[in-house]
Amino acid sequence: MDDALTSFDWRPVFLTLKLASVSVLVLLLLGTPLAWWLARSRSWFRTVVEAVVALPLVLPPTVLGFYLLVMLGPNGPLGGAWESWGGPRLVFSFPGLVIGSVLYSLPFVVQPIQNAFAALGERPIEAAATLRASPLDHFFTVAVPMARRGFLTALSLGFAHTVGEFGVVLMIGGNIPGRTKVVSIAIYDHVEALDYAQAHLLSGGMLVFSFLTLFLVYAMNRRAEGIRR
Repeated sequence: MDDALTSFDWRPVFLTLKLASVSVLVLLLLGTPLAWWLARSRSWFRTVVEAVVALPLVLPPTVLGFYLLVMLGPNGPLGGAWESWGGPRLVFSFPGLVIGSVLYSLPFVVQPIQNAFAALGERPIEAAATLRASPLDHFFTVAVPMARRGFLTALSLGFAHTVGEFGVVLMIGGNIPGRTKVVSIAIYDHVEALDYAQAHLLSGGMLVFSFLTLFLVYAMNRRAEGIRR
């Protein structure tokens, strides 16, 4: 085990943490207004959007990764247009990993925030409106603070889910050390090479991290339930 620690490669760990941090930030920026609309909209189109958001929950990661590879590749409609405008190649790159991670972890961020917004009801918003608060004001000063538990859950689950990705990042990012080789792919490489000592270190770290994340989420939920009682 000492030899394994000495030769331990930290690059996949740092890259994974960077990917999860960037992805969660993007998810919060994009997912929050989407969750607000889903929680308050009465449009029939909401059901379609909810189904699209939830697709990664049931869709095999390799399927999502394959279509992203096709769409974002140099010959794909999005990747080709992006490169023709002077943008860097998206596949087998860190930006490509971020796009794949955002789409794959979308329901783990949007759904907790949507549920928190829906649980607010109309009364706090109506009360803010009677005080002449603008829609933007009552969103940031009333809705967001009251939905903080949903945001914490979304942050925890989105980060942890991104850390554990394999199929999507392998399809769209490949296995390039220092650029796209994240922890899940590094574990696969170590097992394939029969290097179980390194695989144990990475897998054990992932196991502890996942348990602590879920423990934190459940503890926050139980505390919030106790406060309401």
